[in-house]
Amino acid sequence: MNLKLNFLIVVLVLSFALPGLGGQEQGDRDGSWPVKSLSFGVEAEKEKATLEMLHSIVRLKNNLKKRMAEKKQLIEKADSETEKTYLSAELKEMDGQLAGAVVDFERIATGVDVGLFAEKKAEHFNWKNELVALVEPGIMELKRLTVKARHKTKLKDELSAYQSLVPVALKARTRIEVLAGRAEDPELKKSLEGLLPEYRGVESQIKNKLDLVRLQLEEIEREETSLIDSSSKSVKNFFRTRGLFLFIAVIVCTGVVFFLRFFYRNFIKLVPGYKARYRPFHIRVLELVYRAFTLILTLLAVILVFYAFEDWVLLSLAIIFLMGIAWAAKHTLPRVVHQSRLMLNIGAVREGERLIYRGIPWLVKHINVYTTLENPTLGIELRIPIENLMDKTSRSFHPSEPWFPCRKNDWVILSDGTRGGVVSLSHETVELVQRGGARKTYQTPDFLSLSPLNLSVNFRLKIPFGVSYAHQEEVTGRIPELLSGHIQEKIEEEGYTDDLLNLRVEFAEAAASSLDLVVIADFRGEMAPLYNRLSRAIQRWCVDAATLHGWDIPFPQLTIHREA
Repeated sequence: MNLKLNFLIVVLVLSFALPGLGGQEQGDRDGSWPVKSLSFGVEAEKEKATLEMLHSIVRLKNNLKKRMAEKKQLIEKADSETEKTYLSAELKEMDGQLAGAVVDFERIATGVDVGLFAEKKAEHFNWKNELVALVEPGIMELKRLTVKARHKTKLKDELSAYQSLVPVALKARTRIEVLAGRAEDPELKKSLEGLLPEYRGVESQIKNKLDLVRLQLEEIEREETSLIDSSSKSVKNFFRTRGLFLFIAVIVCTGVVFFLRFFYRNFIKLVPGYKARYRPFHIRVLELVYRAFTLILTLLAVILVFYAFEDWVLLSLAIIFLMGIAWAAKHTLPRVVHQSRLMLNIGAVREGERLIYRGIPWLVKHINVYTTLENPTLGIELRIPIENLMDKTSRSFHPSEPWFPCRKNDWVILSDGTRGGVVSLSHETVELVQRGGARKTYQTPDFLSLSPLNLSVNFRLKIPFGVSYAHQEEVTGRIPELLSGHIQEKIEEEGYTDDLLNLRVEFAEAAASSLDLVVIADFRGEMAPLYNRLSRAIQRWCVDAATLHGWDIPFPQLTIHREA
C-alpha cells in the first residue's frame, strides 16, 4: 500500500511542478496580464494543495514514530519469542513506511526526484538490457497515451478501498473503547487500553491516505479539459512534431526508392544480355541484389531521419517494427529462399517453359515479384504473384504442341452432344453459339473436360447405308462405284466440290438383316457450320441412288420356321 502511495505522490508532484512552470512561461511570452493573473491563481491553489499534502505526510510520520516507539516498548516487555518475532515484523514494516514517507516529503518539498542525485553504480554491458533500452521509449510512449486514464482509475480504486476501510477501523477502535469502558477486571481493562493506540494510529493513517487520494483526484479533475479541446491540441501537437517527422521520413524513403530505381534502370542497360528475350542469370542476380539493397536503404533512411530529429519514440517504434520483420523472416526464410530461386530462374518454374495453371497451359514469359503468363492461342496475358508458383513445375515443350483445343470462331462438338461456334474464349469461360443463335456458356475447366472435337481444321463424315442380301453379288464391287459416282454428282450440283477433300464408299460388314456400306467424306474446316446438313444430305443421296438403281433397302425382319 505504501508503494502505491509513493507512486501517487510522485505523479502529483510532477503534475504540480511541470505544468505550472510551462503555463507561467507561456504567459510571460504572450505578455497577457489576465492570463498571468490566472496562472498565479492556479499556482497558489497548487501550492496550497502541496502544503496540505506535506502536512498530511508530517502527521503520518509522527503517527508512525509514535507507533514504532510503542512497538519497541512492547518488544522489550514481551516474554515469548513468537510475540517478539511478530512485533519485530510489524516494526520493520512501519520502518519501511516511515522511510517512504521521508522520501515522499523530500520529493514534494523539492519538486524533483531526489534519486537523481544519488550516486549510480557502474553497470556491466548486457545486450538484453541494451535492447530493452532501445525499445523502451516506444513502449513507454504507448503507455503514456493512456497514463492519465489509468492513473485516475487507479486513484478511484484506492479511494474506494480506503473509504471501505475507514468504517472498519472506526468500528474496531469503538469496540475496543466500549469493551475497555465496561471491563471490570483491571488487567483486562489495561490490555484493552493497550490496543487503543495501535488502532487509533491505523485509523488515522487510513484517513490521511484517504485525504491524500482525494486531493490528487480533485487536482486531476481540475486539470481535465473537454475531449474536443484535448483532441485538437493533441492533433496540432502531433503534426508539429511526430507527424512532421513521419512525413519527412516518407518523403526521404520515396526519394531513395526513385533514385535507386532511376540509377538501376540506366545502369542495367549497360550490362550485356539486357535486351535478351529471356534474361540471363547475371541480370537476375543484379535485379535481386537491387531489390534487397533498396529495402535495406529504405529502412536505414527511416531510422536516420528519426535519429537526426532525436525522436527516440519513433526510433524505438521503428526498431520494434524491424524486430517484428526479423522475427517473421525467421519463419518465412525457406519461402523467401524458394522465391529467390524462382526469380533467379533456377527453380522448378523457369522462363520460356510450359506451365499448367488452373487446368490451362501457359507460357512462362517473365518471372518476377509478379509473374507474367501467356497463352498464345487465347491471346491472354495473366499476371500472378510469385507465391502462386511455389508448388508448380514447368517443362520445355515442342513448337507444335497446342495451347488450347480451339480458337475463337472455331466450331466444336462436345461429348455432351453440343455443337456450336466459339464466340468468346478466355481462361475463365467459353461461350458457344449454336445453329439458330442460341448461346451456351461453359466454365473453361468444364469445357475442357468434355473433350471438344474441333471441326474447323478438317473433319470427316462416316455415313452407314445398307442394302438387302438380294444384291450380294454386286455389293462389294458395282454398287459402291455407282453410289460413289452418284454422291459425287450431287456434291458438284450443290456446290460443295471445292470443300470436298476425299470421298469413298466401302463395304463395311454383313449384318443380320443387311449388307452395310459406309460413305466416307472428308471436308475442309470452312464447312463445319454445315456439319449436320452434310450428314443429312449424304443420307438423302444414298436413298436417291437406291431408288434410281432399284436397290432394296432392308429393314429388320423376323423369320419363323414351321414344321412340315
